[in-house]
Amino acid sequence: MTYNFIDNAIASATSPPPFDIPRLRFVEAGLALAHSQISKGPVKPKFGGTLCGVYLLEEKIEGGNGAFTKYIHNMDYEPTMSAGMNGYDIAEFLVFTQHVQYCKTGGLVIISDYQGSRTLLTDPQILTDPSVGGGADVFSEGNLESTVALFEKHHECNRFCKWPGFGLKQFGSPVTSGHESSAL
Repeated sequence: MTYNFIDNAIASATSPPPFDIPRLRFVEAGLALAHSQISKGPVKPKFGGTLCGVYLLEEKIEGGNGAFTKYIHNMDYEPTMSAGMNGYDIAEFLVFTQHVQYCKTGGLVIISDYQGSRTLLTDPQILTDPSVGGGADVFSEGNLESTVALFEKHHECNRFCKWPGFGLKQFGSPVTSGHESSAL
């Protein structure tokens, strides 16, 4: 959804943004189910037995510990690192993606707890505001509802959010660029 929004906005803009758009994705993942084998007679069954384990398998993020970065903590609206630090550009972009998610879902959802490499992300937390969406808390104890409920108050728009081609409503500190739009 976010990259579709970005790509469509850039394609219809009169000039390209003055920054590069990082291209990230979440790791491929799947479940592996382990079953005990039941053998009755000379032929073992192809499937069957008792489920004895469930394992989450994820694509490996190459590069060791040095390649892994925590970009945004679960209950924060800003990067975990300071401007100028390695990875800040990615973290700043991910803060912008939260802004897009919030606007495109009508204030219902953002993704947080962004972590991974410069191209692969893993273990995100989907945050919702149950008071807006009918009261259902569907994403367990990691769903910090107040993070979504207070998004407009605490999110600080950055260069991505403020680019006029995206037409995003500005949140947080007062708008100084003069490019506020109510498109989203």
